[in-house]
Amino acid sequence: MNSIVELHKVVKIYELGEGIEVQALRGINLKVERGEFVSIQGPSGSGKTTLLNMVGGLDKPTSGKVVIDGTDITPLGEKELARFRREKIGFIFQFFNLVPLLTALENVELPMLFSGKLSDREIRERAIDLLKLVGLEKRMHHKPTQLSGGEQQRVAIARALANEPAIILGDEPTGNIDRATGRRIIRLIQNLNETLDQTFVIVTHDPAVAEASKRRLFMVDGRLESQPPKEVSTVSPDALKAERRQLLLAELLWLKTSLKALEERREELHPEAYRRAFLSYKTRLKKIKKLAYRYASKRREHR
Repeated sequence: MNSIVELHKVVKIYELGEGIEVQALRGINLKVERGEFVSIQGPSGSGKTTLLNMVGGLDKPTSGKVVIDGTDITPLGEKELARFRREKIGFIFQFFNLVPLLTALENVELPMLFSGKLSDREIRERAIDLLKLVGLEKRMHHKPTQLSGGEQQRVAIARALANEPAIILGDEPTGNIDRATGRRIIRLIQNLNETLDQTFVIVTHDPAVAEASKRRLFMVDGRLESQPPKEVSTVSPDALKAERRQLLLAELLWLKTSLKALEERREELHPEAYRRAFLSYKTRLKKIKKLAYRYASKRREHR
């Protein structure tokens, strides 16, 4: 089997100011083979999101090495990392991150437009095929606000598959939908894993997601374990702050990467499609920056 993910002694330390440090990851070693479906469980603040961000190239380790699909991404610069993420990694977010002004079909087309590897006709055909694959062939011309939460997550999964990534990373993909819909999303991920041999690494609090995976791992105070902890560990407030920062960072970098890719392909896009995508990304980016500022302000107030 071929390794898609290899982490070697990965450590991540965050400085929260006034000499406060949080060791979010403590010497993580991890290998994920092609075609695996791996779930990672653990309480909030245990380091799950930080680990996922390392694998996704959204953050860099303080020490250690991260190898994805044979490429050591640890020394890559931001421009190289952005290109690598577009080509090799698919993301499924808890809150979908769809462009609200675009239809389901246009949302799935975007990553392929950004890559510039396919013709317009090929992009349209593949986007239609992917939406059929996730069971949304009758909803492809609807915008996100016209879709249910489960349907939006299916669009997000189709989008994640668009560029045939080496791995798809999911951060609580069932966390913002009801239980019954969540079960259908789990079955879809299982089916894609089995029929396409698509590699998935999913961070989750949902036991049903973990049970559906082929391998279960557990984050305990920044360490990765193969067995669930015998006792529930207490997570420090500083660790929770670090994890919240990671959630904001992940979406912030994803939005910035998307905006940059949009600018690079501007001349090849239909002006109206460009305008709608640009406006949506900019609006969401402004909101995330505001949340980050509010979070930083609260931290200062409590010092």
